[in-house]
Amino acid sequence: MRAHALIFLGAPGAGKGTQAREVATHFGIPQISTGDILRDAVKRQTPLGLAAKAKMEAGGLVPDEVVCGIVEERVSEPDCQKGFILDGFPRTIAQAQFVDRMLAAKGQGRPQVIDIEVDEDLLLKRLTGRLTCSVCGAIYNVYFNPPKAEGICDLDGGKLLHRADDNEATIRQRLEAYHKQTSPLIEYYRSQGVLLAVDGNKEPEAIAKGLLDYLSKA
Repeated sequence: MRAHALIFLGAPGAGKGTQAREVATHFGIPQISTGDILRDAVKRQTPLGLAAKAKMEAGGLVPDEVVCGIVEERVSEPDCQKGFILDGFPRTIAQAQFVDRMLAAKGQGRPQVIDIEVDEDLLLKRLTGRLTCSVCGAIYNVYFNPPKAEGICDLDGGKLLHRADDNEATIRQRLEAYHKQTSPLIEYYRSQGVLLAVDGNKEPEAIAKGLLDYLSKA
């Protein structure tokens, strides 16, 4: 793989989770979700997990040093020896600088950052049109992948639900917050020459093929 560590950026609805799973499966590397490993550390009552739990129970944000420590512990595990994908991390310049230092200390070079760019109108259709089966969790979209019968899952006849927060006003707020938070990261990685901008308006299969071809080159 082109780089030891991969970082995916993309607005809500951009499909970064889908593409990260494709890459993880292809290369046989773990996709590491910050939320998942944080919850796992809390459950296992590790020292960092206990520190995170105390902050969360007090209603505060988990400090950077705790989150970074939990990430470092996770990427030191044997299944990350061939490489790994960071999902939901870093979110700030400080966290990005931590990743750089961590990789340098391990002799693993610089990360490869994938920014999946999608037109806002398409993002709105993807999110406002989303429907989820109340039984099996299958996802449909009224614009791109509608069910055969309105409101009914094709697979098991379950009722299809529309999330309350999948409305245009809320989604525009989420997109604005994402761009405000992520713009500095995009510039940070672009200035290092490690950012790959990907056209996320294409079909998922075409995006995955292009990504895998690119990442497979030494």
